[in-house]
Amino acid sequence: QVQVVESGGGLVQAGGSLRLSCAASGRTFSTYNMGWFRQAPGKEREFVAAISRGGRTAYADSVKARYTISRDNTKNTVYLQMNSLKPEDTAVYYCAADVLSGDYNPTLVPSKYNYWGQGTQVTVSS
Repeated sequence: QVQVVESGGGLVQAGGSLRLSCAASGRTFSTYNMGWFRQAPGKEREFVAAISRGGRTAYADSVKARYTISRDNTKNTVYLQMNSLKPEDTAVYYCAADVLSGDYNPTLVPSKYNYWGQGTQVTVSS
């Protein structure tokens, strides 16, 4: 069983920045592919960013050039740096771990993630 815990959400003004953290348990964190998704009220959960076990990254078009995903395997943690935030970025942000695929490409499909966190609220005011 892998536990995934997000932190770092909050309220920020448009144009501001936030950094989300996601800690995952397990002795083999370096082999996990990790991802961030978000869900706004009344909308489907959508892909935000992902990072593979090898450090390759992928981003949704809506956040490219504003968000950066990174990982620190020594801390079993993945980060999502969010800059130039917009009101439309308001959502609950979820972190997820793909512990089985072993793929060196980022995991983009939600169904391939095995473990999910509870989510952290990000609210961007205009």
